[in-house]
Amino acid sequence: MDLLRWLNQSWKLFFTLASILVAIVLMFLLQDNLRKRKLNLPPSPRKLPIIGNLHQLGNMPHLSLRRLADKYGPIIFLQLGEIPTVVVSSANLAREVLKTHDLALSSRPQLLSAKSLFYGCTDIAFAPYGAYWRSVRKICILELLSIKRVQSFSFVREEEVARLVSRIAEFYPKITNLSKMIGLYANDVLCRAAIGKGFSEGGEYDRHGFQKLLDDYQELLGGFSLGDYFPSLEFVHNLSSMKSKLQTTFRRFNQFFDEVITEHLRTEKKTGEQKDLLDVLLDIQKNGSAEMPLTMDNVKAIILDMFAAGTDTTFITLDWAMTELIMNAKVMEKAQAEVRKVVGDRSQVRESDIPNLKYMKAIIKEIFRLHPPVPVLVPRESMEDVTIGVYNVPVNTRVYVNVWAIGRDPQLWENPETFDPERFVSSTMDFKGQDFELLPFGAGRRSCPAIVFGTAVIELALAQLLHSFDWELPPGVSPQDIDNTEAFGISMHRTIPLHVIAKPHFN
Repeated sequence: MDLLRWLNQSWKLFFTLASILVAIVLMFLLQDNLRKRKLNLPPSPRKLPIIGNLHQLGNMPHLSLRRLADKYGPIIFLQLGEIPTVVVSSANLAREVLKTHDLALSSRPQLLSAKSLFYGCTDIAFAPYGAYWRSVRKICILELLSIKRVQSFSFVREEEVARLVSRIAEFYPKITNLSKMIGLYANDVLCRAAIGKGFSEGGEYDRHGFQKLLDDYQELLGGFSLGDYFPSLEFVHNLSSMKSKLQTTFRRFNQFFDEVITEHLRTEKKTGEQKDLLDVLLDIQKNGSAEMPLTMDNVKAIILDMFAAGTDTTFITLDWAMTELIMNAKVMEKAQAEVRKVVGDRSQVRESDIPNLKYMKAIIKEIFRLHPPVPVLVPRESMEDVTIGVYNVPVNTRVYVNVWAIGRDPQLWENPETFDPERFVSSTMDFKGQDFELLPFGAGRRSCPAIVFGTAVIELALAQLLHSFDWELPPGVSPQDIDNTEAFGISMHRTIPLHVIAKPHFN
């Protein structure tokens, strides 16, 4: 009888606990459903089961997202696999994302490509918001990319621009692959500032395969990884060749950085303005002067940020600038007249000339408007619920800003598809993160900290190219024949190199 009584009581207890558990689960499900009903999410295209809206991204997400914005409005909600995503495509909403809710939207999603390439996302661009990121960004702003530090590399910029001119001049009267020449300049000026040496001479460039390495890097960061959209199914990372390619690219970068760091540690310690960016980081790492200790992998991750992102931004902007100028002869003539008036009989442009080149600066702004190097800014991730416009954006939502679409918004720009630097001649609008119509470097806490460095590298080179040469297309080639197809990646560069004839202006 005692056993029966015990069993009876046990079953009652079991059913009671089970009922309570079911009630709790139902309560949470009900609350979740009620919360979803209360949420006023942005307009959304129709979804497919499981994949949601993934099929609507296409091969060129900035174009696909713009088409969706044209249909559903400047803020849309997408369900990308398991990931809730919001995309904004207007200046006003970009202001809310990057300024009003800057702190709440300051984290980054942990993407497979970024984790694989950047030593577990310990760089500046992809590190999640927190004490570590605040520490390395402070190092970047105060030590690596301060105005004083950027000015200390002026001799590097001047020497590399002179080499660029010399390389191009050697080809005349033959056809020059200008895109390749610009790529060598972008690589060398960044490498010399970051790690103290260029690699375009003596076979080093080809030995390390820099351009292929950088191309792979950009493609992988912007590439599609199924696992990023289905984080609960981590095994799907192994279903594609992307993981293998990430591992190979990482190993090559890591081996290269190991060689460079070993060389830096063996050489005599530099002082003051002789230091490159790696010297500065190694000093901070050795002395433990950062707010959070840096490991050697952290140093590599930060240098990779500088190395890869800085090179590509410079290359893309200069390549597009020369392409648009050669396609628009009147703009080219006006730009050359300005530079040659300011510089005079001197063959070399000085950095002190740059502030007087107002029209050239307008050209660069127009390039950033039409061809932002990163057309869709690196995604942010919400750390709390926020309201953008009239819509709710829940915590743990990825948020994208389509700056390419903003730059071509007909409500902001007259004839938005036309290359017309005149629109900036009398305008105070700039690209430093205060004017949300023009955001090539982003804005707020997660904006690119290398604006001053990148602008200096671009402006001096473009001014010198305008001053040193008269440009024309090869015989039989018209501006309409230029192929401006872009390659898919986190940044967007032209796939077909620009071939020109560059006649030296100074004999």
